Amino acid sequence: MPFKLFLEMKRIVDILKDDPSMVEITVKGWVRSFRNDRFIAINDGSTIKNLQAVIDPEKIDQAVRDQITVASAVAVTGNLVESEGKGQRVELQANSVEILATADSEEVAKTILSPKRHKLDTLREQAHLRVRTNTFGAVMRVRAALSFAIHKYFQEKGFYQAHTPIITGSDAEGAGEMFRISTLDTKNPPLTEEGEIDYSKDFFGKETNLTVSGQLEAETYAMGLGQVYTFGPTFRAENSNTSRHLAEFWMIEPEVAFNDLDANMDLAEDFIKEVIKYTIEQCADDLEFLEQRLVNEDKLKPQAERSPMPLREKLEFVLKNNFKRVSYTEAIDILKNSKPNKKKKFNYVIEEWGADLQSEHERYLVEKHFKCPVILFDYPAKIKAFYMRLNDDHKTVRAMDILFPGIGEIVGGSQREERYDVLKQKMDDMGIPEEELWWYLEMRKFGSVVHSGFGLGFERLVMFVTGMGNVRDVIPYPRTPGNAEF
Repeated sequence: MPFKLFLEMKRIVDILKDDPSMVEITVKGWVRSFRNDRFIAINDGSTIKNLQAVIDPEKIDQAVRDQITVASAVAVTGNLVESEGKGQRVELQANSVEILATADSEEVAKTILSPKRHKLDTLREQAHLRVRTNTFGAVMRVRAALSFAIHKYFQEKGFYQAHTPIITGSDAEGAGEMFRISTLDTKNPPLTEEGEIDYSKDFFGKETNLTVSGQLEAETYAMGLGQVYTFGPTFRAENSNTSRHLAEFWMIEPEVAFNDLDANMDLAEDFIKEVIKYTIEQCADDLEFLEQRLVNEDKLKPQAERSPMPLREKLEFVLKNNFKRVSYTEAIDILKNSKPNKKKKFNYVIEEWGADLQSEHERYLVEKHFKCPVILFDYPAKIKAFYMRLNDDHKTVRAMDILFPGIGEIVGGSQREERYDVLKQKMDDMGIPEEELWWYLEMRKFGSVVHSGFGLGFERLVMFVTGMGNVRDVIPYPRTPGNAEF
């Protein structure tokens, strides 16, 4: 019976699309405002828009009306009628009001639930409440739509989801910035004869960490299932207190057997366009609100710091433009000869081939030079990971990055090195212990074929689609250096 009742309960997002009716309905939600002892703005989280319920003071006891405060939960039963006021097509003519949960007005006034504008910093301090604000309700609905669109895309393309380990004994990126997992006594750990911590006595019998990527394990599954994808949490112990970094974030990583770099670029471009298209269709009201929020925010910024184009126009820009494919070498030449570089306006001046591109360089290529999304490929081997396929010039690897307006790199991928001898030599050259990744290397002995994949940081995608400027505002509870609150 409870399940049946849940299916019958209509949410406000659907009610607002209905026509007036004499059929009595019940709406449950939280009070956003209560005006003139008559007009209740109710929101249940299903939409950025509120449903207005109109009560007759002569029908509803004063004792009940006194409890209709901001943030209280109510169940209003009545008839949907054509609205006489502006801003809504229909409203609920209340026959009865039930108080489901009260909220003390004085306590509400101390929080971000109070009906006034709050700074994003303040909202982060009350992350347990911020989803009930317009901004974060919109962001999290968009996040949910993007998440569904990702699974929908891969499932419809015949990919299999692979659940790769969160606890791992290897560093996929070779960066060493990992969170250690241990059950040893931190005050008195077992030691080796050399006086170092003896991890052979630990839970897993070796040193283990939280994963930075599921890519290496996903590659092994692509060799058996053909095409797979991962979508899970990843962790970086990078001490970066910036608007673009999190210690815990989510990654999407497809791996496809028999795909070379060109096919990998095709897949990434099609994937991004499809998930953005789906979200535009499903989250029109939220994106309209977020776009206006961005316009208002930009008014307070200097012209140079404002968004290059309105939010929805930016999203359509990605859908309508083919991604320009440019080699790293060509991009370096463009950047070296650009006005910002010659006049030393870049914070990181490009002087020679081999430089690791920064966000300012990536955005220049997208926003100023090509004026469309860009895919850079064939990067110097020295600045890329060990698993990327070495080109015949022995200087570059089959790597690719996708660059977007306003954000820079959003996707990083490559054709993987399938040749046993070459991969073994690259691991030796980069100081990666063979015993740590013996299984990854051994896979190259048994029918190893050309294969490719990419990684997309989910929060970066949510930032791009919502227009939010800080990655901490697109994940429910951000994990950053010095902050593991909530």
